[in-house]
Amino acid sequence: MSLSAYLTVIVANLLGALSPGPDIILILRTATRSRRHAVAAAFGIQVGVLMWVSLTVLGAAALLTAFPEILDAVQIVGGGWLLWMGQGLVRSGWENRTSPPVGLAEAAAALGTVRHTFVQGLTTNLSNPKIVLFLAALVAPLLPAHPSVGTSVALILGLAWSSLALFLVLSFVVSTRAVRRKMLVATPFIDLGAGLFFLAAGAVLVVRGVTALV
Repeated sequence: MSLSAYLTVIVANLLGALSPGPDIILILRTATRSRRHAVAAAFGIQVGVLMWVSLTVLGAAALLTAFPEILDAVQIVGGGWLLWMGQGLVRSGWENRTSPPVGLAEAAAALGTVRHTFVQGLTTNLSNPKIVLFLAALVAPLLPAHPSVGTSVALILGLAWSSLALFLVLSFVVSTRAVRRKMLVATPFIDLGAGLFFLAAGAVLVVRGVTALV
């Protein structure tokens, strides 16, 4: 795999990671309250990304193409998770709409533990298996027919760590004290917006999965 092809894959992957989706929404929503939690969410997402990237490079896309029922089932389960998380955010935002947190510590505490946020990031990323198909369409045309172990490892690490760097930059930029202070009063409405997004994304995944299985 040439250097230009390698860099093309990395840049395309970053553009895909920047597109509005559950991962980005979770990072932004969390970063408006706590930098530590945002970083934890980013690492949780990254563990999921590393798994999907590894599966893609190792040929999981061919398995999903041969057995689409696997993809459909994972979509239903993942969509159900997004629906559950979305309704929780909507309910929380609605209940707190007249009483936003009064300080940064209170806003961070409302997120729960850092470990919980890490798991939330991981499960949010794992909820959408179509990343495998996206990566396969991106990577397959540029890979040699039988890539060496070195090429596979370099590609996995490049895709995974470049997206981690992107999420960490977002986490640090959005979570500055100045930004968090300005966003305090809007916290309930951020939860409402994020919750509605997750509800819509989850519904799409469930409907697609059920329709395909039926």
